[in-house]
Amino acid sequence: MSIFKKLFQQTFIYGLATVLPRALAIVLVPLYTSVMEPASFGIYATLMSYIILGNVLLSYGMETAFFRFINKHADQKKTVEATVLTSLTATALLFLVVTMLFREQIATVIEFKIEYVTYALLILALDALVILPFAWFRANERPMRYAIIKILNVCINLGCNLFFFLVLPKLVAETSDTFWNTIYTEENKVVYVFISNVIASGITLLLLLPLYFKIGFSFHKKLWKQMLKYAFPVLIAGVAFSINEAFDKIMLKYLLPENIAEAEVGVYAACYKLGVFMTLFATAFRLGIEPFFFNHAKETNAKTTYATITKYFSIFGSLILLVVIVYIDIFKEILIADPEYWVALSIVPIILLANLCLGIYHNLSVWYKVTDRTRFGAYISIVGALLTLVLNYVLIPIMSYMGSAIATLAAYGTMMLLSYFFGRKYYPVPYDLKKIGGYLVLSVVFSAIAFYGFDGNLVIGTALLLVFLLLVFLSEKKDLKRIINK
Repeated sequence: MSIFKKLFQQTFIYGLATVLPRALAIVLVPLYTSVMEPASFGIYATLMSYIILGNVLLSYGMETAFFRFINKHADQKKTVEATVLTSLTATALLFLVVTMLFREQIATVIEFKIEYVTYALLILALDALVILPFAWFRANERPMRYAIIKILNVCINLGCNLFFFLVLPKLVAETSDTFWNTIYTEENKVVYVFISNVIASGITLLLLLPLYFKIGFSFHKKLWKQMLKYAFPVLIAGVAFSINEAFDKIMLKYLLPENIAEAEVGVYAACYKLGVFMTLFATAFRLGIEPFFFNHAKETNAKTTYATITKYFSIFGSLILLVVIVYIDIFKEILIADPEYWVALSIVPIILLANLCLGIYHNLSVWYKVTDRTRFGAYISIVGALLTLVLNYVLIPIMSYMGSAIATLAAYGTMMLLSYFFGRKYYPVPYDLKKIGGYLVLSVVFSAIAFYGFDGNLVIGTALLLVFLLLVFLSEKKDLKRIINK
């Protein structure tokens, strides 16, 4: 099997396992927007933004360090695995104990009910405890086990949400059983989102516990220090990235007038979900490609391979951008139940393009990962985070959530360009800039015509989509035949 076929096979499996959890977020949007008003949805979106930051802090770059060190120190593979498992487990449990003791103070500072904060802390700890097991599956090329457990997590989460939001109200209405009345709330339905997540994460951890015994606990202090040194820039980059990804919702909550803030966050977050199609593709691709980058870094044709992969990522990403924009009126009817949320649809083209830039950035980031210059990832992400914070601070009072969308595009676009220019100096890859740029520009122009020029006209939009596909086919048919026949 050629390296391209193997890559895309694993990317498909990892992608399925990654797409489904994120697709769950899309599937649940119609449910949430039909039973929760925008302000309640805004509470959910804001608190999940804090969880994104917490996940980065509790992994502190050790996942990436794990991939690097099991390849760099193949003779110490077992020691690397056990050391990372011990480190992540200890910090997750310590975090849970300390934050639970001070959860009232945390709730006061971030202005949320204490029960929401309690569930968020549990989710963070449970997620941290499964980082290494899932990374172990990826490193040992066991995508099916990875996918099965990830998909089961999705099924449990979905089942719990359906029970709490659809079945439980009927049980309360049709029976006099005091147990169902005890756990039912009419005014505080957003709490069910967090309870469902805790249940799914807890069961996932139980399923992965046998891997804890397989790997075992041991601690190699010298090796751990080396991994921390490698991981620290990754942590800084992760924190900066979480700011880029999540702080728009948080800043909307605190920078807008109190009487509209949560509702504005709610409509913004709901329409932001339409941009998740690009995120799903980019994340799935990254999960499959990260181990691939390390495993093939020493191959003689590695740089040419990376260039080809990035070109095809750009093609598929450009296609996704155009498809979502052309059929946005269909997607909004399916995914966002309440028209009250549609006022923020104008952010969708901007968010899609921003996420495409982010995906390209992750492909370009190969240069600092395989050359052990992870500090550059931190520098680039910090620049993006500063742009996010400054532009949100300046634009939100003027443009509300549209300012947040523009800030997101500016941050990710800048990160993409910086990574390319730094990479050209330290690890030059022969990217086909003419084709990559051409596909991106064509997709953006066609999307603008469909969205702004013809206001969602399906005939015009579909024609533009077909023209784009035809041009891609004519340009790439020789390379595609060569790859397929390998």
